[in-house]
Amino acid sequence: MNNLIIDATGNKIFLTLIVNKNIYTSTHENSKSNFEKIVILIDDLLKKKIMIDKIDGIYVNRGPGSYAGIRNSLSIVKGLFLTNKIDYYCFSFLDFNKSNIIKYEDVPYLCDKFKIRKNLIKPLYLS
Repeated sequence: MNNLIIDATGNKIFLTLIVNKNIYTSTHENSKSNFEKIVILIDDLLKKKIMIDKIDGIYVNRGPGSYAGIRNSLSIVKGLFLTNKIDYYCFSFLDFNKSNIIKYEDVPYLCDKFKIRKNLIKPLYLS
């Protein structure tokens, strides 16, 4: 399975790409300019490794965290779903509270384990 994991809820934007059990990561400062170019950051990671139509699932952190980061990442994922029919999963690390140490590459497995439903958005914003 080829999966993309997006987390823009905190001080950094974390992108993780899993392609045939190979793991590629990219980290960027979470600033206003990066919110505006997050699609470019995702494209830069993908074009080196895989075509977007070969992605099987996208996992996006729905919070808690930055309103702007959550809003932008959810909008991008929804756009990718509509244009490329890629299923997405909106997770929160709070969903996995029974797990000890969580790595981004574990998110697809944990979403299956904790029965996170696909194509469901319920953001958790910090006040």
